[in-house]
Amino acid sequence: MNFGDRLSEQVQLKTSAVCVGIDPRWASLPAALRGSIDPKDLVRVAAATQCYCQEVIDAVESRAPIIKPQAAFFEQLGPAGMQALSAVISHARKRGLLVLLDGKRGDIGSTAAGYADAYLGAQSPWQCDALTVNPYLGDDTLEPFVKMSAARDAGVFVLVKTSNPGSGFLQDLKVDNGQTIYERVAEMVESHSAATKGDSGYGSVGAVVGATYPEQLQKLRSLMPHTWILIPGFGAQGGTAQDVAHGFDTQGLGAIVNSSRGIIFAYTFPQYSHLAWQDAVATAAADMAQELTE
Repeated sequence: MNFGDRLSEQVQLKTSAVCVGIDPRWASLPAALRGSIDPKDLVRVAAATQCYCQEVIDAVESRAPIIKPQAAFFEQLGPAGMQALSAVISHARKRGLLVLLDGKRGDIGSTAAGYADAYLGAQSPWQCDALTVNPYLGDDTLEPFVKMSAARDAGVFVLVKTSNPGSGFLQDLKVDNGQTIYERVAEMVESHSAATKGDSGYGSVGAVVGATYPEQLQKLRSLMPHTWILIPGFGAQGGTAQDVAHGFDTQGLGAIVNSSRGIIFAYTFPQYSHLAWQDAVATAAADMAQELTE
């Protein structure tokens, strides 16, 4: 089963398009987990971070089809952090969740092939189901990722129109035929995705399109009919359920919506403060899933 079909199956099984971003900022972890650990003791910080992330996964497993660990928050903890990331990925897979690693990898030739081999699929060392990639070095930098994802029933999510305020500096520039650069990238992504589409009508190559640009999201949905769209920017970054609705097809499929702080740190928000932290995380994920279907 190709990645597009696997994702479709999980979204429908759990009636949820929620992608839980695993961004474990140390200062925001529950005080009981942080205890008296010295933040400079990276080995102990990594161990506590691993515990926290695994408990987040346990809390959301029935409410989200996919998680998205952000590699940077583990990399900054050094070798112990990378061991923690591996354990978190393994735990999520055992719980039946798809794992999309947010690493935004992108390079040329054999280096891109090395990244693809390292991360994509159950046969890889990292065993990720999907990986975010940066296409702005050119189409040839995507090819190793696309080939590996097809060979291993994995997926890639290509940055098309990102949610950060400065994205327009490059992505909104117009090229010779009046297209924007992000539209040109979208066409490239759709061609790869259409070539790998499965029974669901979606392929193994997805796109990243921010919730903070709803008009562009609507246009890109029509430009990429066979492409799963990962939508960041929901909640804390200002994106609403009405904004992200433009990313879904007429069957309510085709998009997953990422929330990081709004779910994993839900216990810091007033509306969930009366709950134990894991219950707050679970409730926030369920509330978001419901919000997206209304």
